[in-house]
Amino acid sequence: MKKDLGVIPAVYPMPVLMVAAYDENEKVNVMNAAWGQICDMDKIILFLGEDRKTLANIKVSKAFSVALADEAHVDVADFFGIASGNRIDDKFERTGYHAYKSDKVHAPIIEEFPLTMECELAEIVNTENVFGIVGKIVNVKANEEVLDEKGKVDVTKLHALMFDQFRNGYYSTGEKVAQAWNAGKDINLRK
Repeated sequence: MKKDLGVIPAVYPMPVLMVAAYDENEKVNVMNAAWGQICDMDKIILFLGEDRKTLANIKVSKAFSVALADEAHVDVADFFGIASGNRIDDKFERTGYHAYKSDKVHAPIIEEFPLTMECELAEIVNTENVFGIVGKIVNVKANEEVLDEKGKVDVTKLHALMFDQFRNGYYSTGEKVAQAWNAGKDINLRK
């Protein structure tokens, strides 16, 4: 029997996304955003609070990067979620991490995170119920150690973080359990 839990954001898993942008002085700011998702083959949508420093930077620079946080960097990923760029001027510098400027968009790429999407600001969606930033993905950069022999991202090597809103935990991606568009094909053939 199911138990009523009330109104909670009951979606799992949620990605742990590192959103980075330059401010008007080319200073790097990074935030942790779990409320984001691919919304087209070349677009990502991020649901950021309107008071976020990173959002202000995106509005200025018209570009941003989105990295998938990984298990090896969970401490810094979490720090980027609990520290505000509006209150801590040296937020990025405190981590000791390194950034370089994307050659595709006006945004920083954080060297330590293994997979990064380089995005142009496509649209800001602001309705009564939704505030989101849509980015057009113009390129993806990945460290070679997370690629398979065919040059594709291997999530078992990536160890990307997932956020659990139920108990506020981080989990790492695990083993493959089935092949997509194949595991259910026998059911599809039933008459």
